[in-house]
Amino acid sequence: MTDPVTRAAEVLKEHRSSIDRLDAILVYTLGERFKHTQAVGKLKATHDLPPSDPSREADQIARLEDLANQADLDPEFAKKFLNFIIAEVIQHHKTHQT
Repeated sequence: MTDPVTRAAEVLKEHRSSIDRLDAILVYTLGERFKHTQAVGKLKATHDLPPSDPSREADQIARLEDLANQADLDPEFAKKFLNFIIAEVIQHHKTHQT
């Protein structure tokens, strides 16, 4: 039988390993997402469409808030996270406009 401190260290290591895997998933997922948004930005620039789509952005925020609630994640955090991503995407789209 292991002592509580040793067991706690083992559990901590397991949690950190899971966190590291999830961080990798997040980074690769964001990379894939930005590949698509870059393509959207180029398409918008080619067809002289505005870099921002407020209606779509509002729909996406509402959708993400719903998903956050389903995932037991603070919807305000999810909303801030998506707003950050949207702001980055718009900046990328604007660079294609010039």
